Amino acid sequence: MLMLSLPDLVPDPYYIQIATYIQRMPMYNLRCAAEENCLASSSVSSHDYDTRVLLRFPQRVKNQGTTDFLPSKPRYAWEWHSCHNHFHSMDEFSLYELLDSQTHSQVAEGHKASFCLEDTSCDPGYYRRFACTSHTQGLSPGCYDTYNADIDCQWIDITDVSPGRYILKVTVNPRQQVPESNFNNNVVRCDVQYTGTAAHVSGCTMTCY
Repeated sequence: MLMLSLPDLVPDPYYIQIATYIQRMPMYNLRCAAEENCLASSSVSSHDYDTRVLLRFPQRVKNQGTTDFLPSKPRYAWEWHSCHNHFHSMDEFSLYELLDSQTHSQVAEGHKASFCLEDTSCDPGYYRRFACTSHTQGLSPGCYDTYNADIDCQWIDITDVSPGRYILKVTVNPRQQVPESNFNNNVVRCDVQYTGTAAHVSGCTMTCY
């Protein structure tokens, strides 16, 4: 039987858990993010000095498959984002959701509209081949695409969320636009206790959809 060679994306639960935090930022520092639909819809009526509350967290995704993970869009369809000065090659590489801990209904969503893909780092014996440019985006086998918590749009806007218990759900390749050998390892869920001033994150684990 012929086995297909496919990528396999796996998010890192520990990476999310150790560095999630709350940040308050005025709208005038979020203009670029607003252009890319990274804020909740209520931000449309905000003024420059109004503050948004952001649940920030890092993400590290490994391709543990046997072939490259390549963008779902052809190169000619990649979008240039002048605010961030790079091309975005996928509309939705990751989906960030905050869910009510009891009902699992969505209370907020990370509106990260698009991504650039690159080999940020690799396991020993593997080498970076992709970068966030107009022609070489992707994720090699044995390599990681890492998003630090302090970069634009690496958050969920929780300005309108009340204190309480929630679940942070991070899904990579959420629409399964790019084939993978295994879609059952694409989701991380974390318990979040939001006090109104801080977020305590625990129990981050990989789950099925």
